[in-house]
Amino acid sequence: MESESGQPSWVNTPAPQPTPMPAAATPAGWYPDPWSQAVWRWFDGRHWTAHVSVAAAEAKKPRLPSFLSIPVLLAAIPSLGLLGYSLVTNPLTFVLGLVPLLIVGPVLIWMDRIEPEPWSSRLHTLLWGAFVAGLISLVANTAFAFGTGSEVLAAVISAPIVEEITKAGAIVWMVRRKEVDGIMDGLVYAGWSALGFAVVEDISYFYLADEQDLLFETFIARALFTPFAHPLFTAWTGLAIGIAIRKRKSLLTAWWGLVLAIGSHALWNGSLSLAETEGGAVVTGVVIIGFIVLFIATIVGVIILRRRDAQRLGELLPHIAARYNIAPDRAAMFMNSSARRSARKALPNSDAKRRFDDEASAVARLAAMLDHDGTGAPEHEARLVSQLVAAREE
Repeated sequence: MESESGQPSWVNTPAPQPTPMPAAATPAGWYPDPWSQAVWRWFDGRHWTAHVSVAAAEAKKPRLPSFLSIPVLLAAIPSLGLLGYSLVTNPLTFVLGLVPLLIVGPVLIWMDRIEPEPWSSRLHTLLWGAFVAGLISLVANTAFAFGTGSEVLAAVISAPIVEEITKAGAIVWMVRRKEVDGIMDGLVYAGWSALGFAVVEDISYFYLADEQDLLFETFIARALFTPFAHPLFTAWTGLAIGIAIRKRKSLLTAWWGLVLAIGSHALWNGSLSLAETEGGAVVTGVVIIGFIVLFIATIVGVIILRRRDAQRLGELLPHIAARYNIAPDRAAMFMNSSARRSARKALPNSDAKRRFDDEASAVARLAAMLDHDGTGAPEHEARLVSQLVAAREE
């Protein structure tokens, strides 16, 4: 693995000699390198090893802020133009389109309390869903409807395939950035990507509905009754990717999640298309009941996952504190969401809070890494240790 500067994120070279040894009772862990205080070196309990982290100060800063990427930036240019036109010509529909943020956003934040993802990563995923997935889906679905002459076919065939693939791209991008450590991360990023897409889609639907004097009915149906529809579809993809990451398997093994996401999306759109046909209301009612059951089952599953993660992190706490030279009370604070929020709130300025977030993120990810297989890849651990050290030193 390479850092953003193009240099390896860890070095595997023999330790210099003579070797200054820590105290005999020192446990295995990452400690400041006796030969260079700019890095940390792994001590195996008896000897210094060849594994060395890279000083964060030496890494080249990315060209773009972490909440942006080239795909997001390119897609944002036309997308912001369309959204700006909507805001100027019909500000009410634009504001109403933002309502799902207030409903779904807090749920995603609640899901992410045990091992919180960086806000910049969440924002990037939200923007990817809004701009990248939104723009590609708009072009593809419009072209499909024009080519077939049927908006119903576009809703049942084109929309589920294109939208779920493009929303999944946001999760894959986070995997590329090494931000996905397990199942909960996959679900959280799936939710943010789907939420971004839903907001932009709702704005466009509300704009068209207002021209047909159907704004009130459309707003109730989409923003208030079914704001979790898109997150539930994409959750299958996030679940499958999270399982693949946790089991250290290729993302290609997560194909089944994408298939379920596309299938459930197509079933939902198809039932809505049948609503006005004879007997269609019954089919739509059955599908809606099924999605309500799925929503409840998802919430129950998330609660179980959160409790399991909290319990496991508590079990790992002594090992984490010893391995990374963290005071036990500080490590315990990072593992408790309420204590972590209180400590962050007491910090004097935004820089201190940013460093605190970096340290908390590194500790949580190191814990997740150890939870997977008890060790973790040296290069991945070294990168997280570098983040932890940089946050402490700043």
